[in-house]
Amino acid sequence: MVKYWGALALSACLYAVGAPSAAFATTYYFNSVKGDDRFSGTSDAQSWKSLSRIKDIALQPGDQLLLAAGSAWKEPLTISKSGKANAPITVAATGIGPRPRIDVGGISPHGVAVVNAEYVTISGLEVTNDASTPAQRYGVLISAQDRGVTRGIRVTDMYVHDVRGTNARKDNGGIVFSATGQKLATRFRDLIIERNIVWRVDRSGIAGISDRVTFSNWFPSEEVVIRDNYVEDVGGDGIVPRGTDGTLIEHNIVRYAGSRAPGYSAGIWQWSTDNSLIQLNEAAYTRTRYDGQGFDSDFNSRRTTLLYNYSHDNAGGFLLICSPKRNEKDNLGNRGTIARHNVSRNDGTRIFQLSGNVSDALVEKNVVHVGKGMDVQMVVATNWDGWARDVRFADNIFKVAGTARYGSEIGRNGPDYLIQAGFTPVEYIRFKDNSYLGRHVDLPDDGAKLPVIPYVEQNADWAVPVFNPAKPDDFPGFLARHRAWMLTMLQRELQSTVELKASRRISIFEARR
Repeated sequence: MVKYWGALALSACLYAVGAPSAAFATTYYFNSVKGDDRFSGTSDAQSWKSLSRIKDIALQPGDQLLLAAGSAWKEPLTISKSGKANAPITVAATGIGPRPRIDVGGISPHGVAVVNAEYVTISGLEVTNDASTPAQRYGVLISAQDRGVTRGIRVTDMYVHDVRGTNARKDNGGIVFSATGQKLATRFRDLIIERNIVWRVDRSGIAGISDRVTFSNWFPSEEVVIRDNYVEDVGGDGIVPRGTDGTLIEHNIVRYAGSRAPGYSAGIWQWSTDNSLIQLNEAAYTRTRYDGQGFDSDFNSRRTTLLYNYSHDNAGGFLLICSPKRNEKDNLGNRGTIARHNVSRNDGTRIFQLSGNVSDALVEKNVVHVGKGMDVQMVVATNWDGWARDVRFADNIFKVAGTARYGSEIGRNGPDYLIQAGFTPVEYIRFKDNSYLGRHVDLPDDGAKLPVIPYVEQNADWAVPVFNPAKPDDFPGFLARHRAWMLTMLQRELQSTVELKASRRISIFEARR
């Protein structure tokens, strides 16, 4: 049982500071059990019964919609009116009891949506959208179309589960933010998706969509933060923004991505972005080997940084850096990826994969554990309309209780690559001061002449905190325990203090031209 104070505290705060836009704000109440649509809706005793009453309200900045704990609706909740910076429109839960539940059962594409509106905060609800057959569906949809810059949207503390989307397309699933506009270039600014549970959804857990990602149409969303979310049992990708600049993806937990979707999936990744910062995340148990890595830095992107992440038990491996052939229309390749201070343990198949037109990549100061009996490709270069160029591996520690191999692609066998020794197709790949413990086959130059150092796995605390999404009330406690465990583990493995970074956007001097 949970008591919800968020919306009331926000209201008190706004009034306390004397925000003029909120001075005449109204609070509307909804209760599916005790409400009546003939009531005024402006007090708890006069609650409305149906969410459809929202369309009859001329919502103003500062207005609040409070949904009674223990209520349940089989209709969508849609917000299409905007608040202001100091007076957002707020949707929240109130009272003591289970979260208000919106269970649309496939009768609507979305359970909750913010459509062509800004300065909106939604929190504290349970959302499902299940049906007998797959279709393009969303738990929570944030959609802006032909409206320029859309600001100040918050989706926090939501419990989104059992969304029967289609695995035939990536742009549906748990929480999706979509900025499109053929008439007017559209993007988000100051969008935060934080402390949400996303469980058993198809195809994507948390995904961003944009149609302004080419050289001539580059209009990325800015100040996007995806933080402290738990994503489990996803048909395809766990977390994947598109068309952003300076996005922060921090302390998310993605487990069991790639569970049902055909084609290629990964745990946490981005594409068509600049300056994405992916730090302090856990990606684990990705099931597919078509990609199937915990993390991926994808194409048409620049300066992606992966920092202080933990990847483990992913079927496809730890990190993919990839791009098809560059062109003058919609792909500048993959430039300037940095993977530093990450830990990989018992990832399968391919630990580091360089696929296609990757350039100026740096992989340094990471620690990799390969378990007893495992046989993996530690570093593999593969062809995707070309090969990587200018890649450095430096000061990494490879601890191998099984077998690790190195080389470049000579063929495919389904999701797996056949490799040969050496990296001849790759232009200017360098290995410097890496440590190779255990059994390594076809070592790079910096390890080829060194004596073999036997390695046996050492006892250590790898018991990462677990969470049962069927019991969401413990989520705040889990997040605190998980962050503390991550910081302790990283400091132990890296033998250095964890120093997180702040995200930043590309400067005017670095703009795409």
